[in-house]
Amino acid sequence: SGGPRLRAALSRVLNLPSENLINSISAVPLKCDTVVSEISTGPGTVNFTINRELLAKTVLQQVFKDGSEYGIKSELFSTLPRRKIIIEFSSPNIAKKFHVGHLRSTIIGNFVANLKEALGHQVTRINYLGDWGMQFGLLGAGFQQFGNEEELQSNPLQHLFEVYVQVNKAAEEDENIKKLAQDFFRKLEARDQQTLSMWQRFRDFSIEEYVRIYKRLGVHFDEYSGESFYQEKSQEVLKMLDAKGLLQKTIKGTRVVDLSEKRDLSLSSTVMRSDGTSLYITRDLAAAIDRMQKYNCDTMIYVTDKSQHTHFEQLFQILKLMGYQWAERCQHVSFGLVQGMKTRKGEVVFLEDVLNEARSRMLQNMASAKTSKELENPLETAEKIGLAALIIQDFKGLLSSDYQFSWDRVLQSRGDTGVFLQYTHARLHSLEQMYRNGQSTDINTACLQDPQAISVLQHLLRYDEVLYKSSEDLQPKHIVSYLLMLSHLAAVAHKTLPVKGSAPELAQARLRLFQAARSVLANGMKLLGIMPVTQM
Repeated sequence: SGGPRLRAALSRVLNLPSENLINSISAVPLKCDTVVSEISTGPGTVNFTINRELLAKTVLQQVFKDGSEYGIKSELFSTLPRRKIIIEFSSPNIAKKFHVGHLRSTIIGNFVANLKEALGHQVTRINYLGDWGMQFGLLGAGFQQFGNEEELQSNPLQHLFEVYVQVNKAAEEDENIKKLAQDFFRKLEARDQQTLSMWQRFRDFSIEEYVRIYKRLGVHFDEYSGESFYQEKSQEVLKMLDAKGLLQKTIKGTRVVDLSEKRDLSLSSTVMRSDGTSLYITRDLAAAIDRMQKYNCDTMIYVTDKSQHTHFEQLFQILKLMGYQWAERCQHVSFGLVQGMKTRKGEVVFLEDVLNEARSRMLQNMASAKTSKELENPLETAEKIGLAALIIQDFKGLLSSDYQFSWDRVLQSRGDTGVFLQYTHARLHSLEQMYRNGQSTDINTACLQDPQAISVLQHLLRYDEVLYKSSEDLQPKHIVSYLLMLSHLAAVAHKTLPVKGSAPELAQARLRLFQAARSVLANGMKLLGIMPVTQM
């Protein structure tokens, strides 16, 4: 009744075909060997007791031999074909401060990229910036009306945000502002030099600011792309759609692609405005086609919130209608919304406010904790712990679920939090450092037969299965649950299996066990996008 891995292992041990295992097992005389120390039967079950010394020896040897690739070198991944994969994530709108809503796309996309890279795939990380569209008509017209050059130089994104709010309000009351915005965007699409120059400045200021934020998050990109790159190519897409007979004109003068089977316009996607300017989906079509030609990739993954589900369904469907069979290999990884993210001052709107708040609260917690050590760089440590807290809170459930954010819950040092993972890692690292001069790789595994040690070893053995689950559904919650359980088991073992004061042989074996737990804990945390701390 076990999984495929267990059945495959038993079929090898019993020299039986896997598919005949259940029917034949009762007829086989079962004998103990060096792996199985005891076999017993019950109603409809066969119970195997594994040689515990061999378990300890095998697991520890594998953990230290494979290092950062432990679990990934498992037979579960031995037949995995290596692919070229593009992952588009984060994708904020330029000329706006990094909104907290983009945090999920950024950390989820980073996790998916980390996992795919760890499994040996060739990954290209793309940040597809929202740097085109009618909102730049509004912003451009707004800056001409309300902009201030000095404020733009000193605090560019804050000033552009304020201008955008001001012009939106003005546009509601004054039709002339709307007309100015439309004129600005038409000039932009026509590549008017003065208009383009202003837009380019806004874009440069934005990317400079985003790179700084990404550095704090520990996230990098191989390519900064944007809708603007595909403005001209989107016109080529429109010609291709027209040539294939897929483009239809509505009464309002817009151009649409009919996606319904009965060819009525009840299910259609608008791909061009009545004035001839492109839309978001038109530029996405151009981007997808261009990327496939440039990278010849096997898979394209888009990481955005679930409100864009229909957009990506339509995008993939139009690509199929255009004859691009690779559209079948495009995937939308969607996620829910975060609710209740507040600071003491009220609602948090910008990501930097959230990062600063997490760091500030961790600094306060560290300062008031009796166990806190004197740290070389408390600000950097608090930053890493705060980020771990945010990531684990986010990754504990299904990505598609909305969740309620709570500062008090997210920063607890006990319980299932990122702070607890960081605390466990720092504690195990300190233990290693305390005995680093007396460490030995040659240990007596007979010293690791306590139930607490066996629990840790059995859990370490399961790591590859957890990685396999996450690789199948791209859900980080499997790894999060595993690491939290590993931390709880390590905490119990640390309390009941002391290194200090134990006989040298016993101390060495226990130290090796804790080293292995810390190594796997660090591997898993890095996959999630968390940088483990060594002191706190």
